[in-house]
Amino acid sequence: MTNIIQEDRNLYKQLLKLALPIMGANLLQMLYNLADAYFLGKLGKDAVSAPSIAFTLVFFLVVFGTGFSMAGTTLISQSKGKKDQEKIDFYLGQMIFILIFTSILIMVLGLTFSKPLLRLLQVPESAFEYTYEYVTITFLGIPLSFMVIILQSSLQGIGNSVTPLYIQLCTVLLNVILDPLLIFGIGPFPAMEVKGAALATLFSQGVASIISFYILVKGKSGLKLRLRNLRPNKEAVTRIVEIGLPASLGQSLSAFGFTVLQGAVNSFGTAVVAAFGIGNRITNMFSVPAQAFAQATSSLVGQSLGAKNKKRAVLVVKQAALSLFVFITIGMGLTFFYGHSFVKFFINDPEVINHGVSFFRINSISTIIFSLYTVITGAFQGGGDTKPIMLLNIFRLWGLRVPLAYLLSSTAGWGPIGIWSAIFTSNLIVASLGFIHLKRGRWLVKIDPDKI
Repeated sequence: MTNIIQEDRNLYKQLLKLALPIMGANLLQMLYNLADAYFLGKLGKDAVSAPSIAFTLVFFLVVFGTGFSMAGTTLISQSKGKKDQEKIDFYLGQMIFILIFTSILIMVLGLTFSKPLLRLLQVPESAFEYTYEYVTITFLGIPLSFMVIILQSSLQGIGNSVTPLYIQLCTVLLNVILDPLLIFGIGPFPAMEVKGAALATLFSQGVASIISFYILVKGKSGLKLRLRNLRPNKEAVTRIVEIGLPASLGQSLSAFGFTVLQGAVNSFGTAVVAAFGIGNRITNMFSVPAQAFAQATSSLVGQSLGAKNKKRAVLVVKQAALSLFVFITIGMGLTFFYGHSFVKFFINDPEVINHGVSFFRINSISTIIFSLYTVITGAFQGGGDTKPIMLLNIFRLWGLRVPLAYLLSSTAGWGPIGIWSAIFTSNLIVASLGFIHLKRGRWLVKIDPDKI
């Protein structure tokens, strides 16, 4: 009995050792994005809107690559569980081949079609040139950012999330230093405004990608990039695509769904738009632990299943869910009871505050439940069972949230409350379906460790 308790404690220590640095890296990424917005805000609303508009377009395309990186994490973690170093290095090479090819394809597509896509998104003329400049430079940096994604995914697969955190910290610090220099033209640097912000990000990503490449080539981090493993293997590439493509499709269609939902929000005026934006930003901030525990769960579940230890995989999910429950309940409890204070921090407008309070009152509880669902998607990912993630993501936005938002807000005449209610309902139903699938246990047997 004592040994079992000790094993459980050791597993929990591993979970926290993985999740906490990921949480830190995710928070740094938020700071990374805020830095551009803060400095460009000094130039006016047209300049500051460029990164926001660009993010929607870039994310829609980049998400395909991140899905494949998640597949790489799954296969590397299961190989780690088998203690098969050759396979770890092999899947690293295969993942690099796929992601570099994908990044170049995304870069070319982005540079070719960004202008007509921005027209399609009805970007205001006053902000169009700013946005086009920012998007163009961002797409040029896609291969560099993918190298960093490769390092993060592969190291998380073997249980190392600290090294990516250090790299993220260096990148953010460098970007924060370069932003004012290149945007405003301080010292010997010319004032490049929005282009300067994009170039600061590009240069920071370049430094991070060089460091990432060096770490992988050096091979002292627990995996090593070998030239022979870059040669595509049909079976391995097929396996990565089978695991990664469903997640990519689910995320990309969800991203498009959020864009359509924004249209429903926009129809109720700037006060509702502001309340929705602030509400989402606060909710996303408190949901950072959910993403961290989901990624940590994916890695440890993969390692457990690779070692043919299903009991340990189930225990990982339970420990992650219970830990997250504490984090998210505190955060959402604050928004439920003190939502007006959070909104007032950003803008002291009575109408915005009222809409923000109703947003938090309706959605705080469903966010707790959906955050727990986010953790169990990590279990599905670690087991290579990604089709349910795709189907549930698509159903959440297109089967529930978008149609309910328009039906309740306009047809039923509920106004913004209808949109908040649609978010609540979609979170609750999809989370319930996710828990049912978890209980069925298909994710425990989706991949045969002996065939990896």
